[in-house]
This record gives sequence, structure tokens and C-alpha cells, in this order.
Amino acid sequence: MTDLERNAARTLDAADPIALWRGRFHLPRTANAEPLVYLCGHSLGAQPVQAARYVEEVMRDWRELGVEGHFAAQRPWLSYHAALAAPLGRLVGALPHEVVAMNTLTVNLHLMLVSFYRPAGARTALLIEKHAFPSDRYAAESQVRWHGLDPVHDLIEIESRPGEDCLRTEDIIDRIQREGQRIATVMLPGVQYLTGQALDIPAITAAAQSQGCKVGWDLAHAIGNVPVSLHESGADFAVWCHYKYVNGGPGAVGGAFVHERHARSPDLPRLSGWWGNDPAERFRMAAQFTATAGADGWQLSNPPILAMAPLLTSLEYFDAVGLTQLRDKSVQLTGFLEALLRRHLNDRVQVVTPADPAQRGAALSLRLRLSRDQARTVFVGLQRRGVLTDWREPDVIRVAPVPFYNSFEDVWQFVAALDAELAGTGA
Repeated sequence: MTDLERNAARTLDAADPIALWRGRFHLPRTANAEPLVYLCGHSLGAQPVQAARYVEEVMRDWRELGVEGHFAAQRPWLSYHAALAAPLGRLVGALPHEVVAMNTLTVNLHLMLVSFYRPAGARTALLIEKHAFPSDRYAAESQVRWHGLDPVHDLIEIESRPGEDCLRTEDIIDRIQREGQRIATVMLPGVQYLTGQALDIPAITAAAQSQGCKVGWDLAHAIGNVPVSLHESGADFAVWCHYKYVNGGPGAVGGAFVHERHARSPDLPRLSGWWGNDPAERFRMAAQFTATAGADGWQLSNPPILAMAPLLTSLEYFDAVGLTQLRDKSVQLTGFLEALLRRHLNDRVQVVTPADPAQRGAALSLRLRLSRDQARTVFVGLQRRGVLTDWREPDVIRVAPVPFYNSFEDVWQFVAALDAELAGTGA
């Protein structure tokens, strides 16, 4: 690592049109109050400075208005969730009535699969990826069993080719075409959590629907990270969380998408709840459930307002900057990171994530060419050097320079720290 490269990083930061947004986030610090190089936004995004004010606003209204806050709060709680719909739609390429902030990701996944995984006749299988995030796999397997089916036969798991880490679009499509007549539903990630690979949502959705399959997407690592066009792609449903790139806070309320063609489908089964009932009928306490049109009709209970306040803050940030500008910087940041890694550490670190910017988001997954114990020691050593990344067994470090608040100099500092730690192992 050279001073020339660090100066290059500082030059890029000086020219960055959104560099000042870094100051609108609280970035974590060490126990000695020293700044951390925080590269873990793919796991938990940093706190927007404005979030505390929005939470206190809710606390104040609760304190001063009590139950009347549902109608008389500065942002009335009764319709609070509705303010999130349009900005969420912009992040995932959907119409406002196609998205809703509710529950958490896995709860929403179960709700969507109740409606869109309806095995019948020969069409009984649910297709997922073999290395799906565990919660997705648990949900998928339990849904198969819920229908009295056997995951050994009815849970189709697609994986990468031997010796490869990432899935190939042509392999996914080929598998769907070969087994499409027995697949009820395809459920895949927009961005794979371990490799950071962004899948081709339009192509895979079209291939699956041409076989008569329903199609859903887990956008946990995609929303706020890469461009997504759910409505245009024709996907039936999608689910996601908001605590990663969308900076909604730990355990933040999740989100869901239902394509508008299903907006009022009377024959589509669902698990119903009070808040999914038609608002015009909701407070009449009628026994008959009349679903609200659009994604709102899948809500169960009244929304958690305190949990939505930080999310509202972050969505305002996204609208102010725009995903296009964030994505442009993200491509530059991640490209700068990859260039430094290949220049200095190519013989010691394998970049698992695809090199094509169109096939990845902000995060790179790095496999250290070391034993598991040595690799873990390097990860811990990075933390001692004030660099916070993410560990995945047995030898992968995931690092995400997030365009909202990470700098090119952060990237340089990470590679310099990694170089020093690897040298300490003798690698």
C-alpha cells in the first residue's frame, strides 16, 4: 500500500458529490471513542442523525396526546405506514399500492408463501437456492411440510457448478425449464447474502412464469443497494428487511411487495388480520373481512410506529439523494476496493463476488487463502485495527463500502489493514 494510493483516495473523496452525507450518519467508534472504519452496512446500516428526532417526535406525541396520537400526532399514527409506501416503491421499482412496510422479513415470507405457494396436482415443488440464508430455507422447508409434502422431493435446491461460488443465470433458467411443470413457486434472492451476487430478476422471473410458476424474491441485500424493478419484472411477490442498506435500525420493520394484478384477487388465500381489512370498514368491527386493495391487504396488526420512525428518516435521505447517484458512487467505491485487492493481495485473497458491476452490489466477499483459524485471526485483527467487517464461516470476510457514509479513504484503510494482518500470518 502506498501514500500515492491514499492520496488518490482522498482526491476521489474531494470530488464526491455526495460526500457530505457521511456527516448525516452516526458512525460507530471504538471503546476509546476513536472512529471506526465501518464496512458492515450490509449487516446493519449506520444510524441516520435525524432518526433520534423522529423517534422523539413519536415519544412526545404519545406523552402529550395518548391515544389521540392516532389522529392528532404531528404524523398521525393511523396512517403512518402509508407515508412509507411511495419512497419504498421508488427503491424497489414498484407502485405505491404494491408495497407495504410491516412485520419482519421471515414473517412476511410466510405470509407471501401462504398466498403464492399453492401446491396442487403434479405442481408441488418450491425452488430455492441450496445456500439460501438459513431463515429463508427454514421458512421454505416448513411451508413444504405444512402442505403435507416431503422436502426431499418437493424442495428443489439449485446450486452453483462444482468449483464455482456463484450461480449462473443459464443454469437457473435451464433447471426451471426442465422441471417447470412440477414447480409451484420459485423463491430466490435478489442479491445472494454470502457471495454478494446480484441475480437477473427480470430474466429468471420471465422464465419461471413461462412455465406457469409463481415467482418471489428476497430483497434483503438488494433494497437500497442495487436498482430493482419489481413491477416491470412482473414478479408475483417480494419481501425484504430494512436494517441493512436502508438503515432502519436493528430488527427494523420489514417490507413486502405484491404485484397489482393480485390486488384484489378474491380466490387468493391469505392469513388475514385487522389492519389488512378495508379501512372504510375497519372500525365498524364487522365479522366479515374485506381485504384492502394492494399490498396493504396482507397486513395483520396495526404498525409499530416507534420502529417506523427511523425508517421514515432513512427513506427521506434516499429521496433527497436518489438511488441513481448512490449507485454510481457504489460502483466506484467497490471498483476501487477490488482494484486495490487485486493489485496488492491477489495471491492471498480470492474475491468471490462477480467482477461485473451489473452482477453485484456494494459488498465484496473475500475468501482468505488460509486455514480457518488463521483466517479468523485476521478478521479479529482487523477489529483491533479499527476496521469493522463481517465474518462468515469458514474463511470469508464480507466487506461493504456503503455509498451514503463510506469514503474511498475508508476503502484504502481497510486494504492496508488487511495487508498488514495477512503479513502477520506469514501469508
